[in-house]
Amino acid sequence: MSYYADFRCCRFDRFLIGGGFRFEGVRVSDQWLQNQFSQAQLRSLKSKFLHLKKENGQVTAVDLPPVLVKLKPFNVIFKEEEIRDILCEPGSDEGNKLDFEGFLRAYMNLQTQAAKKLGNSKNASSFLKATNSTLHTVQNSEKEVYVAHINSYLREDKFLKQFLPIDASTNALFDLVKDGVLLCKLINVAVPNTIDDRAINTKRELNLWERNENHTLCLNSAKAIGCTVVNVGSQDLAEGRPHLVLGLISQIIKIQLLADLNLRKTPQLLELVDEDDDVEELITLSPEKILLKWMNFHLKKAGYTKTVTNFSADIKDGEAYAYLLNVLAPEHSSPGAVVSNDPAERAKLVLEHAERMKCKRYLTPKDILDGSTNLNLAFVAQLFHERNGLSNDSSKSKVCYAEMMNDDEQVSREERCFRLWINSLGISTYINNVFEDLRNGWILLEILDKISPGSVNWRHTTKPPIKMPFRKVENCNQAVRIGKQLKFSLVNVSGIDIVQGNKKLILAFLWQLMRFNMLQLLKHLRSRSHEITDGYIQRWANRKVKSTGRTSQMESFKDKSLSNGIFFLELLTSVEPRVVNWNLVTKGVTDDEKKLNATYIISVARKLGCCIFLLPEDIMEVNQKMMLMLTASIMYFYLQQCDEETESTPSSVAVTPEASPATSFYGDDGAFSGDYFNMSMDDAASDTTCASNLEDTASL
Repeated sequence: MSYYADFRCCRFDRFLIGGGFRFEGVRVSDQWLQNQFSQAQLRSLKSKFLHLKKENGQVTAVDLPPVLVKLKPFNVIFKEEEIRDILCEPGSDEGNKLDFEGFLRAYMNLQTQAAKKLGNSKNASSFLKATNSTLHTVQNSEKEVYVAHINSYLREDKFLKQFLPIDASTNALFDLVKDGVLLCKLINVAVPNTIDDRAINTKRELNLWERNENHTLCLNSAKAIGCTVVNVGSQDLAEGRPHLVLGLISQIIKIQLLADLNLRKTPQLLELVDEDDDVEELITLSPEKILLKWMNFHLKKAGYTKTVTNFSADIKDGEAYAYLLNVLAPEHSSPGAVVSNDPAERAKLVLEHAERMKCKRYLTPKDILDGSTNLNLAFVAQLFHERNGLSNDSSKSKVCYAEMMNDDEQVSREERCFRLWINSLGISTYINNVFEDLRNGWILLEILDKISPGSVNWRHTTKPPIKMPFRKVENCNQAVRIGKQLKFSLVNVSGIDIVQGNKKLILAFLWQLMRFNMLQLLKHLRSRSHEITDGYIQRWANRKVKSTGRTSQMESFKDKSLSNGIFFLELLTSVEPRVVNWNLVTKGVTDDEKKLNATYIISVARKLGCCIFLLPEDIMEVNQKMMLMLTASIMYFYLQQCDEETESTPSSVAVTPEASPATSFYGDDGAFSGDYFNMSMDDAASDTTCASNLEDTASL
């Protein structure tokens, strides 16, 4: 197939901005096929198709089984031989070339067969969403609650108040998110100051480039507060896809409502611990588990004999709520709710009681009866926020709080950074505490398999829950062994150190994992055959800044002059001149000025497409590790941008017909790689300029 024919079959939508083009999404000619995948999934599958074509020169049905057998969920359903039997049926011409549409159809065919094998009568599209998407389909009742939440918390926003309140009975919400402003603002409500408002494009009429920037900023910031956005891309938000938009909103609101469910924010939670309980266990619990523990603590005091283990079936009859509200707010008690035998009547009385407590109603009586997990969790979290019923004078909680405040602040910041990075990879396990959750070795092995596919021998691992301590040691020993094979510095480190929760060693291991992953991303960019080192990244950054006529230079990643942020703003300007508004930049002399610049740097970098997890304090204090990751992320954006500009030119010798704007190398299921840095590539540079830039980089 010729280049142009293949390009017609599967292309990337691009739009004209300021004399250049910008990639906006993967498109295929068959609209039905297009609708079966999110943009993140299309990018991931596209990168796998390109990689296969690059290796073999062409793609046929015979080439697919070794690739597809590694993808979720096929890796747990089929063997390679079974996939070959499905795709290479007798009588079919196995040697026929497949274009990207053919690749997608083979993928859909395999999904259909997998659904049949599992006894699932739903179509392949439903199967795809059920197995690959962590963002669930949200019911209309949830939509109404989320709209009410947005109307309540953003009604005074200077920009959004012209569009609020949103009418929940219409699709106004999905129309409003299309410019990206609302979601960025909602993230700041959940975790204040995550996004610098100055970096958000806020005009009544935004062009496509400005909208795309807002969506990219939103997605990377969502990852930075702990949202799982594996199968959603900026194009999905631009199209206002309901299940993806609402799924993301539900996660943001959940993070906001559960923000105080930890001992640092609420030391009184120590009251929940019995004398025989381990305080460490409470620290490691997820916010949801702590909320359940808090609920059961009060239910036990109220004389309720059952244990609530979930936010659905266990509270559908409303009885637990009746007891809980009576103990939290006896002055508003409703005896009828406890004695009523009618669940519908009890649910109504429960919510009337909550209303008298001035708690926001995140659910209706029907939601209680239906066991809506998200809405019940939101309701209980709101009860906790308004009236947790815990003692403020607990000496035990004060002692615990004082001890926790003695923790090294840098250790806490690094734990946060690595935790968010791990959760952004799309592995199957979500972690809440790095030091505790990694002790069984399983998550470390998942990370290693994600960033270095095939490195883990899964036959010699034990999956949680793990009761036997030596099995945990075996998992950790394999993780350490793989780390040494990857040239990590792990002298005198063994699996038992991780099992015992040695914070220093765990952080050191995770830093090397993160650094290795970033260097691999840079190394595997096309036309990058030379070694990527820390020094190489530093020299690249200095040369880029110098090329714009500016004089700032970075002596090392420990250079104290970096604290004012000017160098990084100049570096960002050198890779994308339009992205920094210099009227907003301070001189960076005082601490306040430095923080303003640092906050702006992080948001601008995310706006470009950098998935970073540092805090403004990391820039102000010149955290060496975070300075390297920030610089490398900007470099990754720039080099991939140049690759795409080069390959999108038909006259280029190195052109690849199916050039992808988000190349993926590592993900089994598209959860990492391409979507990890959710890039939108600018095509404004000329071919000559791009070529000279690549030569400039190669000369370092």
